Amino acid sequence: MKRVLIIEDDIEIVHLLEIHLKDLNCEVVSSQRGDEGFVNALEKDFSLIILDIMLPGMDGIEICQKLRAKNIETPIIMLTSKSEEIDKVLGLEIGADDYITKPFSVRELLARIKAVLRRSENITTDKIIKIGDDIKIFADNYEVQLQGKKIDLTNTEFNLLKILAAEKGNVLSRKKILKKLWGNDKIVTSRTVDVHIRNLREKLKNQAHLIKNVRGVGYKISE
Repeated sequence: MKRVLIIEDDIEIVHLLEIHLKDLNCEVVSSQRGDEGFVNALEKDFSLIILDIMLPGMDGIEICQKLRAKNIETPIIMLTSKSEEIDKVLGLEIGADDYITKPFSVRELLARIKAVLRRSENITTDKIIKIGDDIKIFADNYEVQLQGKKIDLTNTEFNLLKILAAEKGNVLSRKKILKKLWGNDKIVTSRTVDVHIRNLREKLKNQAHLIKNVRGVGYKISE
């Protein structure tokens, strides 16, 4: 059974999500305050966090930043009434895996939730993928090492790197990357891929150049 944490102060939205998540055989924990939700996220193991931005006690942006700073890599879907592009980009830049705005379609949100949960079930393999001499992807235990030291990636960043590495030398379009990450049940813009690529490059430091941008097409790993 998957465990999902909902941090949302609108009790009607919480109840709606609880009903649908329980239909997906998920155990649901909810908090109506940001500070309480943050404590829950620290103390308990969750498969997914659904996080509102506007919250009493601690807002969703701060929660997301603090969780990632503590190397908690639980997938996060940001849920908010803000719809401006800058807010979407900010959510992705601080480590959120997805972003949906209110009012939202329950069907669309459930599709995204299913995609995140499905992806977390299918990330393991029994091999080590190497990129050059300095990067190793240990797919069986969800770890990436840079020059022998573990680096902390979000779930999306890890899977993005693994996807590119698995097709080393081949150019993957943004559309293909999105499909591999989310399947057919997620509608996002290519900007989403660009933001995650930028975050990934920052964490790869002096090896960031291995991720090449092929203008007008997409991205590839080139050693």
